[in-house]
Amino acid sequence: MDSLTFGAPRFLRHLMDPSSKKVPVVEFDVAKILDELHLTMDQFIDLCILSGCDYCENIRGIGGKTALKLIHQHGSLENILENINRDRYQIPDDWPYQEARRLFKEPVVLTEEEQLDLKWTAPDEEGLITFLVDENGFNSGRVSKAIQKIKDFKNKSSQRQLELSFKPVVNASAPIKPKPSASRFIAACHLVYQDPRPVVLLPGYILFWFETELSTSLTSSKLKCIIILIEILLPQ
Repeated sequence: MDSLTFGAPRFLRHLMDPSSKKVPVVEFDVAKILDELHLTMDQFIDLCILSGCDYCENIRGIGGKTALKLIHQHGSLENILENINRDRYQIPDDWPYQEARRLFKEPVVLTEEEQLDLKWTAPDEEGLITFLVDENGFNSGRVSKAIQKIKDFKNKSSQRQLELSFKPVVNASAPIKPKPSASRFIAACHLVYQDPRPVVLLPGYILFWFETELSTSLTSSKLKCIIILIEILLPQ
């Protein structure tokens, strides 16, 4: 849902869920959300921060309903902090809500002039474990399992490329179509962001901008690697 706070006009939930779960895809339109909740975009951002986000602690005891009520009553986080019952709600020390707000309103992204050189090499296991487990407290077993999945997918991709190199080309002039899963992913990015440059968002960590040419060349295994990375970064 962070993508809406970053300014995406639409968000599709459950898009990448396995078909076996039979969970319908749900579309969230930020304009309709703001209208139905009677909020401005700035108030929506404050609501998300108050409800709990990746960039700062939440105020214990305040969930979505209470946060919405407080935003309606006071209009902004600054006014809420001035009027909130501090005996009932304990504000974290040096609560960096303003920094969180700035990150949502002014995210760090690559410009058109910058080139993103992605190389699909073997994962840096030691570096990932140090960053995710030692520095950020992720479950070591879960991280190790995810790393192994990435390695397995990369090996399958390499084997597939080797097999393809020995197969005759039927029609060299025919356009190469992306894998079904990659095609679905690209179409979703176009729909959500209404921009020719799809976006992959790792919540609370990195915002990658992919040029169309790079996105359409994503293989199924590379896409799965991205999904795995998103899965290990998302809270349980």
